[in-house]
Amino acid sequence: MGTKMQRSVLVATSNAGKLRDLAGAAVPYGITIASIPNFSSLPQVIEDGNTFEENARKKTEAYSLAVPGALVLADDSGLEIDALGGAPGVHSARYAADDPHAAECNTEDEANNARVLRELASVAAEKRTARFVCVLAVARDGQTLRTFRGTAEGILLDAPRGQNGFGYDPLFYFPQIGKTFAELSAEEKALYSHRGAAFRTFLEWCRANYP
Repeated sequence: MGTKMQRSVLVATSNAGKLRDLAGAAVPYGITIASIPNFSSLPQVIEDGNTFEENARKKTEAYSLAVPGALVLADDSGLEIDALGGAPGVHSARYAADDPHAAECNTEDEANNARVLRELASVAAEKRTARFVCVLAVARDGQTLRTFRGTAEGILLDAPRGQNGFGYDPLFYFPQIGKTFAELSAEEKALYSHRGAAFRTFLEWCRANYP
């Protein structure tokens, strides 16, 4: 695509892994992905919604007010484990806290993974089915324009594998290609992940609405 097609989307995150995943997938569409300037200095939005969509909308609407006129993308994503009744779900990033429902800060990835492994210790391998869910919301000037949902189905291992991912990626085995998400390259992850699926739908929407 020519330079005149280049568009910019700001993402409400300081997570380098998330930005890397999104930026790689956006290249073929001529879209530049960047974090909101001075994002870490903005008041933190408390993710207290009951669904991924509620949290994504709440974040993007609040953060888009800091950058008038810009398209701002926010996501909420997490892991749903069938044997745990869908947990950790919307509490995925805070699962190691004493009370994930009340925790205002994320807990360390290693601690979250350790709790999942403890809770699945007596669960047979074939019953360790799980899915990653991602809901992206795009807003401008405090109003959500659209939401996009993506999922990826997998199985949780009993020990982490791979160095490339973040969150629960080292435990999440993707049978389709025989790797965990932490063993995927950025290109593979964009192709197979829940965030990649939701983001591709967003990119198509963006290309159709902002040519």
